[in-house]
Amino acid sequence: MKTEFVEVTETQKRLVIELPSDAVDAEIARVTAALGRRAKIPGFRPGKVPSRVVWQRFKDDILSEVAHELVPTALGQALRERELEPVATPDVSDVVVNAGQPLSFTANFETVPTFDPGEYRGIALSKKPAAIEEAAVDAALERLRQRAARFEPIEGRPLAFGDWASVDLVRQTPAGAQGKPGHEKHDNVTIEIGASANPPGFDDELAGLEIGTQKTFSIHYPADYAATELAGTDVEYTVTLKSIKQRAVPALDDDFAKDLGSFEALADLRERVRHDLQHEANQESDREVRSDLLRALAKRVPFDVPATLIDQEVDRRIDEFARRLADQKIDPNTAGIDWKAFRDSQRESAADAVKGTIALDEVARREVVTVTGEDLDQEVQRYAESSGRSAAAVRAHLEKDDGLGRLRGGLRREKTLDFLLANASITTV
Repeated sequence: MKTEFVEVTETQKRLVIELPSDAVDAEIARVTAALGRRAKIPGFRPGKVPSRVVWQRFKDDILSEVAHELVPTALGQALRERELEPVATPDVSDVVVNAGQPLSFTANFETVPTFDPGEYRGIALSKKPAAIEEAAVDAALERLRQRAARFEPIEGRPLAFGDWASVDLVRQTPAGAQGKPGHEKHDNVTIEIGASANPPGFDDELAGLEIGTQKTFSIHYPADYAATELAGTDVEYTVTLKSIKQRAVPALDDDFAKDLGSFEALADLRERVRHDLQHEANQESDREVRSDLLRALAKRVPFDVPATLIDQEVDRRIDEFARRLADQKIDPNTAGIDWKAFRDSQRESAADAVKGTIALDEVARREVVTVTGEDLDQEVQRYAESSGRSAAAVRAHLEKDDGLGRLRGGLRREKTLDFLLANASITTV
């Protein structure tokens, strides 16, 4: 086998490979014989079709299968011989295969070269003190208090601003694109009177209504209204008021603390809130230090990282963002997001993130950081506990598409990051 190696750039490589004709002819003979045993051709008994007939009938199919068999094997051998590790599947082109001739093809791919990351022990980092102020504790307690609010029925007076109304609502919109007016009916709708999301003038029409009364009125939507399908239109509403409720927020006292859990007094709840906020602040401070370390490492990478890795990182970020939207019951396809603009906005930070991981991998190689089977088992178990599945089910899922390999690589980088942090010079400022 002949190979020609071309270093296009520091990361872009090319291999031109040629296999000898005897190896090609041997594979053609093998494929032809195998096809002849199962081919059905009129005038010949099954398995008795002469090779020359099979070749004449199925030449293109045979050559395609020969290339399919020989190209990956030859490419893998050439990569191993030159100790090259592509970051993604190589792009194979210019495949030439024929009987009695050498098979040749070109493979273009990207690699990550080794480099000198400099002295990585003792990297100078600064860390902010994770101090919790009383105002933060007060704000957290107020959020708990607001979440504990209850709705109490109101009788004997009309609807007023600040109340919550339960209504049956009919909305008559003007003719749409097809020339037909829209008619919508909704029962048991809850409306906060005075909420910013309500249509303009809607609250004024409802304020003063008594329970059991009905009112029909029209609302004019301004030309610059956010919902463009309603902008500049007049919409008729018929509202029947069924009940009035008032949002009652509990007092911030010992009874409130006892209702929330095993707290004897408000002071105990305050201490627990302070502890949780301190824990979150410590974690955030640690995350910032880790991010600063990765940024410092990224600056030590002396070459432009492979575009394939940047695309993979951008794809990962988009998938993560889409999952967060889905968790909030938002359909990513109808959220009105300019995904191309979002992708473009992520490329620069994605490139820095990729440089950070490349630097981590180089340090891991130099320090011989390894991930044991026990490390992998513990991480699989952690995944299982967080997802409510068995460890065997998680492992079976990860074994598809090299999920375990990616998990092992992630653990190796985390270990390397911990090693660098343990040897860093961290100053609290």
